[in-house]
Amino acid sequence: MKNSLLFSLLYITIFLTTTALGRKGGIAIYWGQNGNEGTLAETCATGRYSYVNIAFLNVFGSGQTPAINLAGHCNPDFNTCTIFSDQIKACQNEGIKVMLSIGGGAGSYSLASKQDAKNVSLYLWENFLGGKSTSRPLGEAILDGIDFDLELGSTLYYADLARYLKGYSRKVYLTGAPQCPFPDRFMGEPLDTGLFDYVWVQFYNNPPCQYVTGNAANLLNSWIRWTTSVPVKKIFLGLPAAPEAAGSGFIPADSLISEILPVIKRSNKYGGVMLWSKFFDDQSGYSASIIGSV
Repeated sequence: MKNSLLFSLLYITIFLTTTALGRKGGIAIYWGQNGNEGTLAETCATGRYSYVNIAFLNVFGSGQTPAINLAGHCNPDFNTCTIFSDQIKACQNEGIKVMLSIGGGAGSYSLASKQDAKNVSLYLWENFLGGKSTSRPLGEAILDGIDFDLELGSTLYYADLARYLKGYSRKVYLTGAPQCPFPDRFMGEPLDTGLFDYVWVQFYNNPPCQYVTGNAANLLNSWIRWTTSVPVKKIFLGLPAAPEAAGSGFIPADSLISEILPVIKRSNKYGGVMLWSKFFDDQSGYSASIIGSV
């Protein structure tokens, strides 16, 4: 009986250890803010990314005409962004989820009321998701969902927007990119709805909760806070893909692989790593150097 108990405990220990070590994640990437980062199709063809956030729809709400800004990739005023319709479909055919990221660090966006949130959700549905608008900025391709990268304006009514987006007949994935100080002032209430599928927390540009050379304590403590407090399926470690991609918080690939990933992969909410952005990843080769460990 004693031997059986010892064997059972040993088996459970080995199972839990190998499960943690074997937990696999994916890499999410932001694309769309630099015309020199290659096409969307080329991004997906690398085979390194599981999720692509098209950035950004940076004008919406409060009576404004919504507008998408994809830097040098296309000109929405002349309807040239529809060239990405077939490329979106090609990415999806490779099993990659393609999201439209709303917000960003520049633009004009806010929600004035619950009705405004409903109106914005309808616009997103009709023009990027399962709807049938004849003026879809990215063409007829149906995106997988909406990414909330909220950094400007009012913090109100985004939980309502999330609820409306989840109320349509076709599944709409919801993702978000909160800053690592907990709770994020824009995303706190939306995340509490429990409606978000993936959250890529930005562990950079915030020294109290990011990696500092040789010291991962603040980042790991913040990771534990996020993974134990937020009702979301998967949480990703959001990082700059190169030192130039952010003001602070870059983690050398070898440090990420040896110091950080072995710890955060113990969480059953571990989803992988998010990188800002495709342009900087091209310069550094960061995703290629970490993909085997993510």
